Amino acid sequence: MPRQRRIFDGAFKAKVALDAIRGLKTVSELASLHKVHPTQITLWKKQLLDGAMSVFDAPSAKKAATDEPRSAELYEQIGRLKVELDWLKKT
Repeated sequence: MPRQRRIFDGAFKAKVALDAIRGLKTVSELASLHKVHPTQITLWKKQLLDGAMSVFDAPSAKKAATDEPRSAELYEQIGRLKVELDWLKKT
């Protein structure tokens, strides 16, 4: 019978990756302790180190990038509704 694939949540991955970064135990020791393959721990560690910069990025840059598409969509909808209202007033 095949084994079920285990799914790990973000908190567990972060905990294991931080343990690997600290270096108090080897990757092999962490793997046996958490019952995870050493390669997986190395991947999580790499993902954490690569994504660490995004934690300290300016929040205004993220917000401005997400607001623009939303505002364009709203202006488009306002224009459509205005044309529809003008058409209804004529009839």
